Formats: sequence, C-alpha cells, structure tokens
Amino acid sequence: MSKILIMTDSACDISEAEEKELSIDILPFPIMLGGKSYISRVDFDNEQFYKLMSEHDEIPKTSQITPYQFVQIYLERAKKGYEHIVFVSINSKGSMTNQNAIQAIDMFYEENPEYKDKVFIHVFDGIGYNCFYGTPVVKAAKMNQSGASIDEILAYLKESLDQREVFFGIFDLKYAAKSGRIPTAAALIGKMLDIKPIMRILNNEITTAVKCRGEKKMMEKLADIAIQEMEPNSPYQLIYGSDKEALEYLHKVMVERLGYEPEDYFQIGAAIAANAGPKVVGVGLNRKK
Repeated sequence: MSKILIMTDSACDISEAEEKELSIDILPFPIMLGGKSYISRVDFDNEQFYKLMSEHDEIPKTSQITPYQFVQIYLERAKKGYEHIVFVSINSKGSMTNQNAIQAIDMFYEENPEYKDKVFIHVFDGIGYNCFYGTPVVKAAKMNQSGASIDEILAYLKESLDQREVFFGIFDLKYAAKSGRIPTAAALIGKMLDIKPIMRILNNEITTAVKCRGEKKMMEKLADIAIQEMEPNSPYQLIYGSDKEALEYLHKVMVERLGYEPEDYFQIGAAIAANAGPKVVGVGLNRKK
C-alpha cells in the first residue's frame, strides 16, 4: 500500500483536533500585523488573532508560500517515506500559493532526481476558502486512514471540489472596505443603513449574493439561500468567527428548516478574518448536481 500524505494550508481553517486526529499536514501562512510578523496556527489561535485585530486599525497581510519553500517541504516529506503528496491549496485567484506549489514540482525533481518516479506530487486548487476546501480535505484524510487508494482519493477531490459552494454574512463592513472587497463609500452607507451583505464563494470568485437589513434577517436569508442551493439531504458545515451567539442563531435556523445537524464547524482564521472581519457566519455546502 502506498504511503500517502494529505496536505493543505492554513486558510482551510480545519480544526486543530481534526488536524491531529486525521494526520493532516497543514502549512501555515506568515501574517504581518502591527509591524510584527506571525505564523498562523503557531503564534496564535483564532481567538488570539481576533484580539490582535481589535488592537490594530490596519488590515492583516498574509504572505504566500514560495516555490523555494515548497521544494524544501516536498523534500522533507519525501525523506519521511511518503510516495504520494496530495496538496490542496487556497483559492488560486486569491494567492500565488497554488501556482508556486505547481512550479516547485519540477524544481524539486531537478534538485532531487533520486525521487523521480518514487515520489508523486498532486496539487489541487482549493477554489475557495475555509470549509470550501477544508471539508474535502478532511474527507480525503479519512479516506486515507481507511486505506483508500491514491486513485480513489484523487478522483474524490476532483469531483468534490467542483461541487462546493459557500455563503457567508458580513457583520462589519469596515474590513471589507479596507481590503478592497467593496468601495469605502458603499461600506459607510451600508453601515448607516444597517446593511449586511451575504457573500458567495464559487468558481474562485467572491461575489455579493444579496444584501439584507439587520443581523437576524441576514442570517435567515443566508439559511434560505444555502438550503435552496444545496443538494437535498446532503451534509452541510457551519462557519463562524468571534460571535458564538450568531453561530447559535444560524444553527437554530438551519436545523429547524432542514431537520438535521451540521456535519462540521469551521471557525474562520486569518485569511477570511482579514477581509471580512472577525464576526461572520456562513454555510458550506455541496451544490445541486
């Protein structure tokens, strides 16, 4: 049986418990905030990161993982005896990390020809953020632990990533305005009118699905849209940030309307919080075929 490594990056927001239980190799992104450099998932947990954000008015800046770093990462894993390295990256349109991972494959073999035809590297574009690709990575890791073949794992990832979709609501527009997601003027007007946008992640893009007035209306509309889009009776995941009460309300609405519990929970890390702020809620799902 081949020795397979399931690897991803920290924008997947997979919980530390699942990371350890399923032996998922999560590469952390460097983050700059307040003139200091941090390593996500190493120097702080999500709650500590939200606190750091509250102490600084600037937007945190994440750095990509470079081709040279990937060469070293591949070499370290190859030395551990892995025959297949399966890497699922952050959205390729939001970061050069995916392209760098692909570029590094040839560099790795050029510098380490002894691993040619012995170690095989498979890179997937995660297409989105958070549970958009975090959920497929978790399931691929479970398949790996259950003894699935590399062909089965690769086929699953290809199919599942194409079916994914995420909707999430933004509570504080100032982060979206500063990050360039929406114009500053629109954010100021939205704040005065108590407008809460629901964002959609699909096909490598983040777009505004609908705008609502008020937090509860936004969460109810979020549930409506998610249920309308999802494959009937399929699992779903809930996304949350710093506000546990918002998560509880969305959970209540989703369970009342669907009749069953979410499959998993994903708390947003730096990649989403830097652009949307620490207070968000959302739903990850598989779209109707």
